Amino acid sequence: MEEEQNRSESSENGVRKEEQEKEEKLLRLLDSTDDYLTLCDSLSSTLRQGWFELASARHSMGSSRVTSTLFDHKLHPAATTLRVARVHDESPSTDPMLEQPHFKLLKWASSHDEMSSPSAKQMVGDELDRKSNSPQLRRRGTTQVSEADKEQLASNMSSLSVDDQVEKERSKSLSVFGTLVSPKLRSAQVSFETALETLVKVANMRSLLLSTYAEVKNDVNSTKE
Repeated sequence: MEEEQNRSESSENGVRKEEQEKEEKLLRLLDSTDDYLTLCDSLSSTLRQGWFELASARHSMGSSRVTSTLFDHKLHPAATTLRVARVHDESPSTDPMLEQPHFKLLKWASSHDEMSSPSAKQMVGDELDRKSNSPQLRRRGTTQVSEADKEQLASNMSSLSVDDQVEKERSKSLSVFGTLVSPKLRSAQVSFETALETLVKVANMRSLLLSTYAEVKNDVNSTKE
């Protein structure tokens, strides 16, 4: 009797756990659908703002200065690329709908190359040497900089250098419109950058949405059978 009761309880627990997993998948599907629609609305709003700023810049600078005829139509290294990878810890599936690719946007790739160059590393090293030999540290009776200070300083300088490089790349991309451009044109550039980032988020959310939908659909089909 006890063995039968234990088997019955184990079976009920298994069914209850399975039902709970199905409910969690359904809730995840609803949440991802809501997030997907929210991102699409944000993308539409950002693009609308970008086009409005571009039109304002063209109005203030003149239609002859903001036009596609200024492009040289030559091949240039891509400053922004898109990397596609499979989600970590995902087992291969025979159903393509269950596969969940992940999209990653790499903006201003040259800025990362700039920070990995020997000159950038030398600049960080020189700054660390200057800080370790500062009079303030000598008055404290030490000439050594702690590892935490080194990491913090290197991180700060790396962030500043990357931001400076991004600003240079942005100015370089706008140089085809002249040396002095309207602030609205710079705002439009940032808006379209934001739209591109949002578009990648939309792609990732859509990937999650389709994968979750396929899981829910398989659960429904298995229940019918």
